[in-house]
Amino acid sequence: MRRAGFLLLGAVIVLVLLGPELAPHSVTAPVGPPYAPPGPGRLLGTDHLGRDVLSRLLAGGRPLLLTSLLAAVAGTGLGALTGLLSALLRWVNATLFRLLDVLAAVPPVLLLLLVLTALPSRAGLVLAVVLVSAPLSARVARATADQVRHRGHVEAAVLRGEGIGWLLTREVLPLVAGTLLADLGLRFVLSVYLVAAAGFLGISGTGSDWGLLVVEALPGVALQPWALLAPALAIALLAVSATLVADGVGARAKAVLA
Repeated sequence: MRRAGFLLLGAVIVLVLLGPELAPHSVTAPVGPPYAPPGPGRLLGTDHLGRDVLSRLLAGGRPLLLTSLLAAVAGTGLGALTGLLSALLRWVNATLFRLLDVLAAVPPVLLLLLVLTALPSRAGLVLAVVLVSAPLSARVARATADQVRHRGHVEAAVLRGEGIGWLLTREVLPLVAGTLLADLGLRFVLSVYLVAAAGFLGISGTGSDWGLLVVEALPGVALQPWALLAPALAIALLAVSATLVADGVGARAKAVLA
């Protein structure tokens, strides 16, 4: 199952990254009547403006994937660093970690709307997802680090007078890296949903992504269901494949910590 998850995620990522080059038509020019069903030259039919759904689907995945990946890496990195430091340093736990706790109390969609209202751009979208992801990753990192900070080799390093950099990189991180990677996979799935939701709400800051395709297809779903089903299934496939990989990495990480 783990290998299948990696293969599926790899295939989806390659297809998404190459998607704009594989699009058979322009994403802006009409190729037929509005809400035309699938047929020759338009495999998934047309949207409300007569544009090719397949071409828009292939072109819209790359910005969603790259934005989600960037936001997930930044959010997990920030959260993991704060969580690991809070497990070793009391002042971090009393200050930075509590700030993240306050941030975690804000509903994700509300935080997304607030940030994108102030900064309606792709950078604002990344910032919003980072602010949503970091508190969750910090919790996971601190809980994992708590399991290893009292082990003999860590205590010995503390008695030798090793600095915080040594403790983190040489004593703690090698044991918790698997869990952090699994958490990165889950934060990526969360990022995909939030970025798609921003597109669905029309506040993503870009003119085309899978969330926008979904909302644009809703009025004509009875006439052309593939315009809705195709981007919805693409989002689900990306999220499910990433979840399978995260589950596999997480199972291996538990064996390391045991």
